[in-house]
Amino acid sequence: MIRKIIAIGGGEISKGETLTIDKRIIELSGKPHPKVLFIPTASSDNEAYCQKFSKYYGEKLGGKVSTLLLYSNPKTISKKEIENKILNTDIIYVGGGNTLKMMKLWRRLGIDKLLEKAWKRGIVLCGISAGAICWFESGHSDSMSFYNSKKWDYVKVRGLGFVKGIMCPHYNSGTNGVPRERKFQEMIKKTGGTGIAIDEGCAVEFTDKSYKIISNKPKLGAYEIRRNEGKVIEGRMRNHT
Repeated sequence: MIRKIIAIGGGEISKGETLTIDKRIIELSGKPHPKVLFIPTASSDNEAYCQKFSKYYGEKLGGKVSTLLLYSNPKTISKKEIENKILNTDIIYVGGGNTLKMMKLWRRLGIDKLLEKAWKRGIVLCGISAGAICWFESGHSDSMSFYNSKKWDYVKVRGLGFVKGIMCPHYNSGTNGVPRERKFQEMIKKTGGTGIAIDEGCAVEFTDKSYKIISNKPKLGAYEIRRNEGKVIEGRMRNHT
């Protein structure tokens, strides 16, 4: 079974900023009208976000959309219902928001184990921002900005570990005017490891031992960031098969 992950660096779906990527996600499912499960945990199940996603992936892309709400009804949704939703779909799309808060809840509810089962079954796993970080060993996260928008810094958040490396979304942008590129490079310089940075409007598709870059515009890309003899080296990622 081929294991498939698409990590999206960012972009507004309703404005078509990820359309090329979203079409590829549908294609990767192998079905013209796949079942799509949206998991908006990082946004605390924001209702407007759920409606926007359902309209876009349903009406525009032809998917059969359902939503897994973990904050809205934690006491009424059963473990069996959660398992059925996660393991009986073609695509799982994780929305953006507070990565740290999401990962803590997932681990408490056992969502991490279910997502691993889905991944091994060949269900397409994808997501944007926090929903991209989660598939990696760890990620460069703006989660602390949700608690104090005036005094915060980017932090390293542990992910599920399906993809090796430290993932940074919004590489060509930032949060609240705090640039991502410089801050991520500072993190890699301090911690070491392999950084995978993805621009908004760009994604990396991982299938077993290969990967390829999917971009909504040619100038957007993904980058590998490494520390070498105390210096940070950035290289643009190319398709690898």
